[in-house]
Amino acid sequence: MNVGIFIPIGNNGWLISKNAPQYMPTFDLNKTIVQRAEHYGFEFALSMIKLRGFGGETEFWEHNLESFTLMAGLAAVTDRIQLFATAATLTIPPAIVARMASTIDSISHGRFGINLVTGWQKPEYSQMGLWPGDEFFASRYDYLSEYATVLRDLWSNGTSDFKGDHFQMEDCRVSPIPQADMKIICAGQSEAGMAFTAKYADYNFCFGKGVNTPKAFAPTVERLEKAMVGSERDVTSVALFMVIADETDEAARARWQSYKDGVDEEAVAWLGQQGAADTKSKGDTNIRQMTDPTSAVNINMGTLVGSYEAVASMLDEIAEVPSTSGVMLTFDDFVQGIENFGQKIQPLMKSRKHVTEMLEQVG
Repeated sequence: MNVGIFIPIGNNGWLISKNAPQYMPTFDLNKTIVQRAEHYGFEFALSMIKLRGFGGETEFWEHNLESFTLMAGLAAVTDRIQLFATAATLTIPPAIVARMASTIDSISHGRFGINLVTGWQKPEYSQMGLWPGDEFFASRYDYLSEYATVLRDLWSNGTSDFKGDHFQMEDCRVSPIPQADMKIICAGQSEAGMAFTAKYADYNFCFGKGVNTPKAFAPTVERLEKAMVGSERDVTSVALFMVIADETDEAARARWQSYKDGVDEEAVAWLGQQGAADTKSKGDTNIRQMTDPTSAVNINMGTLVGSYEAVASMLDEIAEVPSTSGVMLTFDDFVQGIENFGQKIQPLMKSRKHVTEMLEQVG
């Protein structure tokens, strides 16, 4: 099973809590995290894009770096790890994204890919006059399909004459084209998102679900499998989980409880309001899970809480879910979390035995 890191491009990572570590996003912080992840054999790192936060006492995600420029910098200071930037597709034309991707492909020597997002938080775009209207909620994957088509044309052929409802290319050109096959990621969980992923993406990121229920996301993987029937494409799933690990189950649970006790109610309320603004999509979108009040303190991502041994065992369970090629991790404390994973969790994982053996041979 591949392991990736969802790096903290926004302040405070993925915990909306006054009791969680409070920090600003910096290049140096993310460089440390990604370099240590590479050291411990992580296969990939991904950065999101967030253009407006949730406010509250913690000013959650009010402070963010930009994804492509951050990953370009990280490409220059890493050697092996695959890097993915996120394109906010309402803000940058596909031809420009294609050229930026080709540039970072050159910097990284073929280690770059793109996560495509349609946009769900209206104020991120309306603040810049870029929101196309609330009808976009219903048609966003039509828009994204045309976007991906232009990208694939330019990366494959260096030219595009695509004509669609949203994009009109006139002998559009990009050169040089990427040296490696450019991978596309999508995180769509809805029926429309699954259909897009099955046709255009290489990986589907899906939210893990619940606390210490490592296989609860399996129905999402099965839905993607159904969407792929007849497509003759190989698209695998990568599950997103937060790890809160310590020497004992009790110590890890105490930290998790502290984070929940300190939840930033104002920021969580903002998250709920923005999620409710989409009245066009069905109830199967990932934003519905993100805004569920059950565990909004960490945006309802799957959470693994326990001793290093317990977390290692649960991660191995994730690897058992068919058509799941990897897991993408966040940590409550990223720098220490990476070290604990590399030194105390990964060596106990059956699904990472090959990586542990390789690291031992390297020394």
